[in-house]
Amino acid sequence: MSFVIMSAAEVASAATDLSKIGSTIGLANSMAATPTTQVLAAGADQVSAAVAALFGTYGQQYQKLSSQMAAFHDEFVRTLNAGAASYASAEAASVQQMLLDAINAPTQALLGRPLIGDGANATTPGGNGGAGGILFGNGGNGAPGASGQAGGSGGPAGLIGNGGAGATGGLGAPGGSGGAGGWLLGNGGAGGTGGAGVANGGSGGVGAPGGAGGSGGAAGLWGSGGTGGAGGVGGSLDVNDTEGGAGGVGGSGGAGGLLYGNGGAGGSGGAGGADTGSPIGLGGTGGTGGAGGAARLFGVGGAGGTGGSGGTANGTSGAGGIGGLGGHGAGGGLLWGDGGAGGAGGNGGAGTIFSLGGIGGDGGSASLIGTGGAGGAGGNADTSSANGGFGGHGGNAGNGGQLFGNGGAGGAGGNGTIAADQNGGGGGGGGRGGFAGLIGNGGAGGAGGNGAASSAAFGTGGSGGAGGAGGDAKLIGNGGAGGAGGTADQGGPNGNGGKGGSGGAGGHGGGLFGDGGWGGAGQAGGAGGAGGSGGQGGSGGDGGDAVGLIGNGGNGGAGGGGGLGTPPGGGGSGGKGGTRGQLFGTPGAPGAPG
Repeated sequence: MSFVIMSAAEVASAATDLSKIGSTIGLANSMAATPTTQVLAAGADQVSAAVAALFGTYGQQYQKLSSQMAAFHDEFVRTLNAGAASYASAEAASVQQMLLDAINAPTQALLGRPLIGDGANATTPGGNGGAGGILFGNGGNGAPGASGQAGGSGGPAGLIGNGGAGATGGLGAPGGSGGAGGWLLGNGGAGGTGGAGVANGGSGGVGAPGGAGGSGGAAGLWGSGGTGGAGGVGGSLDVNDTEGGAGGVGGSGGAGGLLYGNGGAGGSGGAGGADTGSPIGLGGTGGTGGAGGAARLFGVGGAGGTGGSGGTANGTSGAGGIGGLGGHGAGGGLLWGDGGAGGAGGNGGAGTIFSLGGIGGDGGSASLIGTGGAGGAGGNADTSSANGGFGGHGGNAGNGGQLFGNGGAGGAGGNGTIAADQNGGGGGGGGRGGFAGLIGNGGAGGAGGNGAASSAAFGTGGSGGAGGAGGDAKLIGNGGAGGAGGTADQGGPNGNGGKGGSGGAGGHGGGLFGDGGWGGAGQAGGAGGAGGSGGQGGSGGDGGDAVGLIGNGGNGGAGGGGGLGTPPGGGGSGGKGGTRGQLFGTPGAPGAPG
């Protein structure tokens, strides 16, 4: 077979020449169109007219054929031009690759990584991704692990580039860590998901826990940290086991850049394993959410991961798994940046006799300037046919920056669930609001979770959770408002109503200037059944004091009314009004009783 040598420049030149030829022929055809298609007869006789018509027809057919040839010519020229461009692109790529090979050869031989280029993705089970180029390049991704083997870590970037992603772990094994971002610029890679747990077939055994999620990669000088990997699902029960496996812990988020960058979010916790066969088994506990990654100089702290849901219980005497704790939010940058929000608590698993939602994670605090992160909401309980499930408490909020910043809002409490045989589930308490810095307002307290009803003959309705207290101001600023209490619910046909949730106290005003926060409202008690008493109303929260020179005291929260029943429930007391400032201000009004 003979070799063909092709030059892109020669092909382009040929296409140009053909285009010129086509233009010349087209001009000649247009000039000849009228004389050849509109031939005049030589005389007035019929023969002359027939001859003229015949030659005119030939001229029209020629012009039609010329048009078709012109279209073919144009297409041929375009094809040649496209071919020239393709040849030129291929030659440029070949030259570029040869140049890169020449540049990368010394560093590849000495350091095992290129100067410019992305790291290779791992292919063997559990292998780590290759490092990116020293000057420029992203890290390669790790490979998933085999059964029981950790997932591969992502490769680090060089000077500029993003870290590679960690891979999923094998059964019950942790996920791989994300690769570090570029030393100068680039984001950290995401952590890998933990592997699912397996069932334990032994008598009285426990399902294997899920693998932990991999941590997110840290950024270098400028960039965001990688997201933590999710925890693996806990192993399910079989007929011989007694408890489902716990969900894996979520991976922590990667730290932000040294100069600027946000911390990565923590990974969510894995769900607890389910009870699939034992009549007295327990659902597995949900995994804790991963902590958020810290910001360093400038940047927002990473949010905490959500807690995993508890596993479902099976049979007549099983308890649902407890919801996982929400991950804590990270602090903001040393000079500027808000704290990360806390992760929500996981929901409790469905069970015959019990269910409990997870506690929300705390919000991260700001450092010098910034707002504190909000607390995570408490998890809700799930269906429980005997005793109602209880909601988890909300997380506390982070504090504002020491120089300037508001406190974050507390997390809301989770809700309880209805009970068929015993008492209704109660709501979780709200989280505390964050404190302010020298200048700023305190954060509001979280609302209490709602209680649930009971349908049992003598079952008591679930009580509402208490509202969280508002955060205090420091020098100049207002105190945060207290959270409202959660609502109570009704009892069974002969049962008592639940107690209404009490409101949280308002935060204090600043030491120089600022009003006290208002107290949260108490909620009404739940109604009793035909033979049951009404629930007690929740108390209103006290108003915050204006502790400085100037400011008004916060008003007290109103008390909740008593629930209907025989006898009816008593009303909750109103909260006290806060004191006024030392020089100027008005005292807060007391809350109305229920």
